[in-house]
Amino acid sequence: MGAADSVTDIKTQDGSGESSRESSALHALSAFLKEDMEACNREIVARMQSPVPLIPQLGAHLVAAGGKRLRPLLTLASARLCGYEPSAQNQRHVGLAACVEFIHTATLLHDDVVDESTLRRGLASANAVFGNKASVLVGDFLFARSFQLMTADGSLKVMAILSAASATIAEGEVLQMATQNDLSTPIEKYLEVIHGKTAALFAAACRVGAVVADRSEQEEAALDAYGTNLGMAFQLVDDALDYAADQQVLGKTVGDDMREGKITLPVLAAFQAGDEAERAFWLRVIETGEQTDEDLPHALGLIEKRGAIQTTIDRARVYADAAIEALSIFPDSPIRQLMIDAASYTVSRVN
Repeated sequence: MGAADSVTDIKTQDGSGESSRESSALHALSAFLKEDMEACNREIVARMQSPVPLIPQLGAHLVAAGGKRLRPLLTLASARLCGYEPSAQNQRHVGLAACVEFIHTATLLHDDVVDESTLRRGLASANAVFGNKASVLVGDFLFARSFQLMTADGSLKVMAILSAASATIAEGEVLQMATQNDLSTPIEKYLEVIHGKTAALFAAACRVGAVVADRSEQEEAALDAYGTNLGMAFQLVDDALDYAADQQVLGKTVGDDMREGKITLPVLAAFQAGDEAERAFWLRVIETGEQTDEDLPHALGLIEKRGAIQTTIDRARVYADAAIEALSIFPDSPIRQLMIDAASYTVSRVN
């Protein structure tokens, strides 16, 4: 199957084995935006083409892995929520949705190299198949494509929003690296990390939808708040899933975050609530990196004992509720309800 064949299907299921009940909210949103998503996927395929064969080959690998395409969905949904009416001559929302997906995919390529990941959405990661050098360079290519799409859009405001988000993502990743293996990291610093690495692009994806519809600053800000809070909830749940899901559901090796010494809320909550022996365990496996095959099951037991997954989900639910509240300034409509359902779904993934 070629890249074009792989992409033109709507991909709301990410290959991770999520049940239809859990993913139905995103299926519904994607189905509602079917024509827009198909146009976005065609744009992605076209922009992945290059006379350098390795680039479309690696691109086809990424497409075959599927994914929810949540970020471009948010751009398309936000534009529609704001009353944007595309025409044959005006498909700005589609180009910007593709731009958002390229930014996201570029960061995934780079992240998998940094994290030495071997799985992505349940399949071999691009760096495992093509090598680190190819992944980094194709990630750079996708970043360049995203900026070409911003330039083609012609709006300095759009460029300011998306370029700022790109810089914030990089800052978030560097901050995560700086906090790695450090259990003294305050929860506020961890939240700053996930705002940078995840929520900033969610926010930008939503905000540009209001910009292309030429809506008020108030509506832009509301969609920015929706995206920010949705992104925070999404990443909190992802971090919980690393300690609460099996590999098929997770789409990567369970316990990767622990093996990499990543500081996430489940670990911080378990560490801070733990007794002296438990804290000593966490210091050994996270800060010194001394791990054995028995450590992951023990870690999962401690996380369960201290209710750290529930602590993480409770905080994610607060953000999801804030995302839903941010949409209250918009009149009731089918697309608004679907965006509310998407926020609710984000937290349900861990159940």
